[in-house]
Amino acid sequence: MNISVQQLDDMRKSGEAHTLLDIREAEELMAASISGALHIPMNTIPDNLDKLPTDQPLVVMCHVGGRSAQVQMWLHGNGFENAVNLEGGIHAWSLSIDSSVPQY
Repeated sequence: MNISVQQLDDMRKSGEAHTLLDIREAEELMAASISGALHIPMNTIPDNLDKLPTDQPLVVMCHVGGRSAQVQMWLHGNGFENAVNLEGGIHAWSLSIDSSVPQY
């Protein structure tokens, strides 16, 4: 399942409980980030499942949405039915929601 950056922005503005999971690598995080995101690199997700909520939407984000779609499907198959993919990733967030977030 996917959500748009507009839907995520609405969730954040309304205070709806959710976790934004940024699965990008540390060097990508230094280039651009969204405040409040939980950063767990993609390759370390299996070792960090205990840090992920199951009782609220878990929005998985990467650069443009490809890696996060893979992680969302993997998480869903491993019991995280609350996992959703952020369409377009941080790139779409920068273009549509917050232009202060650098594009890279």
